Amino acid sequence: MKHTALITGASSGIGLDLARIFAADGHDVILVARSEAKLRELARELESKHGITVHVLPSDLSKADTPQRLFDAVAAKGLAVDILANNAGLGTTGKFLETDFTTELETIQVNVTALTHLTKLFLPPMVQRGQGRILNVASTAAFQPGPLMAVYYATKAYVLSFSEAIAEELGGTGVTVTALCPGPTATGFQKKANMGSLNLLHVMKPVSSMEVAQAGYRGLMRGKRVVIPGVKNKIGVQALRVSPRRVATKVVRALQERR
Repeated sequence: MKHTALITGASSGIGLDLARIFAADGHDVILVARSEAKLRELARELESKHGITVHVLPSDLSKADTPQRLFDAVAAKGLAVDILANNAGLGTTGKFLETDFTTELETIQVNVTALTHLTKLFLPPMVQRGQGRILNVASTAAFQPGPLMAVYYATKAYVLSFSEAIAEELGGTGVTVTALCPGPTATGFQKKANMGSLNLLHVMKPVSSMEVAQAGYRGLMRGKRVVIPGVKNKIGVQALRVSPRRVATKVVRALQERR
């Protein structure tokens, strides 16, 4: 059945690959990101290659009023969002004592507040129709504290906890919620977050964003609550979960240190 999927952060990385996967499977897509030029280029590609309809809604999710504006814009087009992919994310590295607070507030706004607000807006119509799917992109960072990326790790912990909680609440409604928790992924995120020289990226080779998007898409369509792509990531998450909290935190700090 053909559905309409709204994807945030669709101009690059996991979001771009999710858009390509949804389109290849015959779904119409609504592309959301700050870069209108990149979204227009992607829209032309998807419509030409797959014969689907693409709607471009350039938006900055670091602004508090953006989720409501997005919801209103979708409603004005007469569209029903069957699948919401909350993929947009920000992050920064360094000691909390020294990092830029404005950037951290924007990180919380995009990773937590906008994700929550968009879910709050688009979820009720899904429940009323008796069907829908929500994909929230978290991270393996969600499973433990993250010294030297304290705010980012904390936001992803929120995304995972929030997703699992509302997934349970929505049992029997026909709407599912999936938290996608990738490990290091080859996207533009590392460069923006100044992560290039971290030990983590040398210990664990980043996988492609397409691999992560494919795993997320499969899990979403199956109604899985948590998707952790890759055997190494699954093992790492379980090891940290059973480790004493203080030990896990020290391990993560060592990985977050620069070479």
